Amino acid sequence: MKFVGLLLVFVATFGGLVLTAGVERAIHLVVGAILPAAPGEIVIIMGCAIAAFLIANSMETVKHTMKYFGALAKPTAYSKDDYIELMSMLFMVFKLSKIKGWLALESHIENPHDSEMFKQFPKFYNNHHAVVFLCDYLRIISLGSDKPFQIEALMDEEIKTIEHHEMHPGHAVQHMADGIPALGIVAAVLGVIKTMASITEPPEVLGKLIGGALVGTFLGVWLSYAFVSPIAGAMTAKAESEVMYYRAMKVAVIAFLSGAAPQIAVEFSRKFLPHDIQPTFQELEEKLNALPAPG
Repeated sequence: MKFVGLLLVFVATFGGLVLTAGVERAIHLVVGAILPAAPGEIVIIMGCAIAAFLIANSMETVKHTMKYFGALAKPTAYSKDDYIELMSMLFMVFKLSKIKGWLALESHIENPHDSEMFKQFPKFYNNHHAVVFLCDYLRIISLGSDKPFQIEALMDEEIKTIEHHEMHPGHAVQHMADGIPALGIVAAVLGVIKTMASITEPPEVLGKLIGGALVGTFLGVWLSYAFVSPIAGAMTAKAESEVMYYRAMKVAVIAFLSGAAPQIAVEFSRKFLPHDIQPTFQELEEKLNALPAPG
């Protein structure tokens, strides 16, 4: 759907030009004025924007941002099925601790990648950061720190750190988008300087030069608001969905620590989710009933 939106930007922009100027005149404007000036203007605008992005951000952020361009193809980090799997895993953890005590989890949380229980849930099992997040808190609880308000406060602080890390690529790209219109003006000013150096040319030549200079302003605004800023928004939305996974774990863990039964604890987590990815009670119950006995 994101790629359809990007395509519609071109359709709306140049379709509107055709409607206002006519087909023949629109083709003449695009071929005679916009396309000849666009390559140089884009190099100035996007080249400076990318350079400023590299100056302002660490290499780790740059790499993280490149990963987040995947938001165009996959807008959310986790699906309904992924959350059903997460809650099923949490249910087994809670049920095992309920039956055999927290120490029964020791082999799973000390060596999570050797845990046969976690291996039953591949999306969670292959998410290194989520595995570490959960196992760290299970370890703390198993050592005797099982007061819900203390664990919740610590979880909230760590989730804030995760949120800041995941949101940074979208914010960094948005800052770049905010600067691109001004860089379009820079490109336009350079075009005006070029025009003033040819002030003795006839009007038809000056007209093309002035039109070429204005292409910089057009491209700066167009690229910023129609492309780069929406991409930043898509990155931020995906980051929010990434953080939601950790919040769902937190809700279930705190509910269980507060005395809720395993199935009720995961039900708290289910109700916490947005409706577009929230499984129904029946879907989750069916999955929980099909789980093997924890061990």
